[in-house]
Amino acid sequence: MREKTKSVTYNSTNTYETLNELNVKTKNVWIVFHGIGYLSRYFLKYFDELPQEENYIIAPQAPSKYYLKNEYKYVGASWLTKENTDQEIKNVLSYLDNVLEAEQIPDNKNFIIFGFSQGVSIAMRWLTRRKLNCSKLVLYAGGIPEELTGSDFQHLIENESEVHIIVGNTDEYLTPKRMEIESKKIEKLFHGKAHQLVFEGGHEIKKDIINALV
Repeated sequence: MREKTKSVTYNSTNTYETLNELNVKTKNVWIVFHGIGYLSRYFLKYFDELPQEENYIIAPQAPSKYYLKNEYKYVGASWLTKENTDQEIKNVLSYLDNVLEAEQIPDNKNFIIFGFSQGVSIAMRWLTRRKLNCSKLVLYAGGIPEELTGSDFQHLIENESEVHIIVGNTDEYLTPKRMEIESKKIEKLFHGKAHQLVFEGGHEIKKDIINALV
């Protein structure tokens, strides 16, 4: 007997979370991508100290949910795995396109794309494959996808978008060797124009760093 992998296309629905209101007083609209093991509604807590009237935060939800620690109590989620990655990327980007369309963000707002940990890879792939423009791109404690090249970010350079790279100096996932590799990628992709911040801490989000971005 020979096994064969087949595929079907079907409609699917996924949630996303928002914080504050989008109105004429809004200055900054954030799309924030959580890391592995998070749910979007809990990820929003890292942005709740930003001035409410000026900041509207959209938190997409990674589609693949699972129970954490085998306790069948707490639920987390993952954006991608190494299984059928190309198709899963297409699925996730289609979902994000629909989130963006549903929100109808006015052109006169500062558009900030923020990725943490595994969310960095999603943020970067969405940004580059859709050639999105943003005021700021914030890449926090995550790795850069291998397939990306400097030409993928040329539109950001031309738009003079701010790029911020943030990482803790004791992050257990970013060894000195990994940091060396990532630093070379950053220099090549962003032509030396990325702002890099190394803070005291591990694989964690610090609210004071987020608050200082606006």
